[in-house]
Amino acid sequence: MTAISELVYLVAAILFIVGLKRLSHPSTARRGNLLSAVGMLLAIGITLLDRQILSFQWIIIGVLVGAGVGAWMARAVAMTSMPQMVGLFNGFGGGASVLVAAGEWHRLVQPGATLDGATAVTVYASALIGSVTFSGSVVAAGKLQEWIPGRPVLFRGQHALNLLLALGVVGVAVYLSAVAQAPAVFIALIAIALMLGVLLTIPIGGADMPVVICLLNSYSGLAAAMTGFVIHNHGLIITGALVGASGLILTQLMCKAMNRSLANVLFGGFGAPVIAGEKEKALAARGVRQVTAEDAAMMLSYAQQVIVVPGYGLAVAQAQHEVRELADALEKKGVTVKYAIHPVAGRMPGHMNVLLAEANVSYDKLYDMEQINNEFERTDVSLVIGANDVVNPAARNTPSSPLYGMPILDTDKSHNIIVMKRSMRPGFAGVENELFYDAKTSMLFGDAKDSLKKLIQEVKAA
Repeated sequence: MTAISELVYLVAAILFIVGLKRLSHPSTARRGNLLSAVGMLLAIGITLLDRQILSFQWIIIGVLVGAGVGAWMARAVAMTSMPQMVGLFNGFGGGASVLVAAGEWHRLVQPGATLDGATAVTVYASALIGSVTFSGSVVAAGKLQEWIPGRPVLFRGQHALNLLLALGVVGVAVYLSAVAQAPAVFIALIAIALMLGVLLTIPIGGADMPVVICLLNSYSGLAAAMTGFVIHNHGLIITGALVGASGLILTQLMCKAMNRSLANVLFGGFGAPVIAGEKEKALAARGVRQVTAEDAAMMLSYAQQVIVVPGYGLAVAQAQHEVRELADALEKKGVTVKYAIHPVAGRMPGHMNVLLAEANVSYDKLYDMEQINNEFERTDVSLVIGANDVVNPAARNTPSSPLYGMPILDTDKSHNIIVMKRSMRPGFAGVENELFYDAKTSMLFGDAKDSLKKLIQEVKAA
């Protein structure tokens, strides 16, 4: 049976790798997700058969409850809430690793018995990483859902306290290995790690959530890999390693998209309230130019090319279907419509692509930042919907801005810009957007969904 199980794990690993590769493009992502799910089903099935489980009662109960909750979440959770759900999934993975590590520790540490070095390292690493992942993911999901403040929570001595807690976890693990393997001490290790996860996540602002989601996803993979070593399961080791490695790669890509280091994301407090400088005060005093839906529709209708720049405000308003309807109306008038997607336009990588795909926007109309930036100079109208920091020219023009150096969409190079926004409230970075005060920019205030419906009516009537 061992040879058969290893072969099945190998097949599952191949399916994971092929599925991961197919996730790199929207047109193949659904098939890739299905292949990965089949691989996981194979891995779980052979594990249950190979381990010679005496009673499947609780396993069946767990499968039924988990499948029921998962089916409900798949139907009930809106696409706008997908980032926080992914965050919770990361947390569940970390929590599962902690439970397995605790169960194995309890089984192995019998009266008078001690753990060998390799087992001790994997058990305590699984408990540590899993606990940090669980509590950190809960905080991240809370920030995304706005149950807790999305701004960075900073206090004096925070980094020193985090370092002290990290050293404390290591010290407790050493004590468990060398002195006394008491349940109370093991619980203390988990408690300190949970606290560390909270304190590592609260100083990270909402603008950095794409990076945090990727990093926590990597943590959950590493915790799973450690758990695989604990229970000697090759399939779990392979799966965890793939998730951990891909999560780290995606984390680096997200940092590159914001022109910031991972250390700056984790410890920089990006998104904390910024004191307005002289330039920001001058911009605010200048005021903005507002436009009506009728005038905006005329600009769009007589354009040759329009680039739509969606942001998280579009997701919040759930206006993706209205965007597609507006694009359809413009294309019937001979207008070329393209979509510019910034890597961190939503609150997790690929969020905006999935949101637009849900509204049946064709994949070939979605362009990455590198593909579309040269197009803005030849674009008659850029329609910015709920985007803020990713189109702020301060990232190029203002060295004192916290956004300086961040790659942005060159919307300001368009002939005309229409910005749809609820108010003049700054984005996650907490700074004024220079684009809003540009002489070529017209502001259309209001809920994105309602404003788009008005635009659709006016474009059809134009």
